[in-house]
Amino acid sequence: MTAIPHEPAVVMSSGMQVRAFLLRRGFEIVFLLMIVFYSLAAPRFLTFDNINSLLHAAAPTMVIASGLALVVMTGKLDMSVGSIAFVASTIGTILMIRYDVPLLPALVVILVTGALLGALNGLIILVLRINPLIATMGTMIALRGVGLELTRSSVINLPDDVRRLGGLTVGPIFADVLVALAIMVVIHILHTRTPFGRRIMAIGNDPDTAARLGVRVSQVTFWSFVLSGFLASIGGFLTTLQVGGVSAYLGSGLEFVGVSIVVIGGISLFGGEGSILPGVLRGALMLEIIRNGLNHLGADPYAYRFVNGGIIFVAMYADSLRSRLPAQIKRLRLGQSAKQ
Repeated sequence: MTAIPHEPAVVMSSGMQVRAFLLRRGFEIVFLLMIVFYSLAAPRFLTFDNINSLLHAAAPTMVIASGLALVVMTGKLDMSVGSIAFVASTIGTILMIRYDVPLLPALVVILVTGALLGALNGLIILVLRINPLIATMGTMIALRGVGLELTRSSVINLPDDVRRLGGLTVGPIFADVLVALAIMVVIHILHTRTPFGRRIMAIGNDPDTAARLGVRVSQVTFWSFVLSGFLASIGGFLTTLQVGGVSAYLGSGLEFVGVSIVVIGGISLFGGEGSILPGVLRGALMLEIIRNGLNHLGADPYAYRFVNGGIIFVAMYADSLRSRLPAQIKRLRLGQSAKQ
């Protein structure tokens, strides 16, 4: 009986082992070090009230980043999530204020609007075959213009009874935190326990191979954009509840925050790698902890953008290094095989 040759075990140098460990666990280490630093430097940081407020502020971005993560896992980008959140929330708020539409029907319109705008992105990318980054940047600008036209660049406040929902709590915890966590759990299950989630990862790893295996690449990609738009509308509505209405600034820059969360959470911009839990949750908390901690230290408000930009750069560089690591291991294995 012919023996089946085994691949040689890869013996990595200590330097490569440290590098691989830091690339996989580096942000978790930084996350813990930040908590320790802020806890020591700002005595009120690690209190229940502050942590509760921190989670409350992060709730909308948790939801938006969960949808964006599904698109990124296919190896694509959706830069329109902030504008979708703005337009969907604006339409719902106008219905409630100007046409006396009750909350639940208005909420349905908000969610349907988000899903339809996500579908529009998917159709532009798949039918017209436009690069996803270019296509969604185009819809980001166009939808921002639509939202500004609808609001006339002015603030539109929610009805008083709806506005009070922004501070609703379940026990001591803000209700929107529980909603955000519930949504993340559902998306996590969709990603890890369903054929749809497995197909997303297959497309992200290699769309051509996925297609040969019978995956309907265009269909799965389309629905990932629909979900991204749908969840962006939920995140936009949660933000609207928190601030009590819509303004010209609602959703501005959310697309960059979402990408930051996704990359910091360990989801590769090259696709096919990452998780909703704990990945997206960790990324969202890390960004909010930075902002909250700088606030407690009395730092200049503009410092947050500088620090956030630096973190994005480091995260993307780490993602690039992480993507090269398997190739380096493969070359090392081939080298060891040649010596034997």
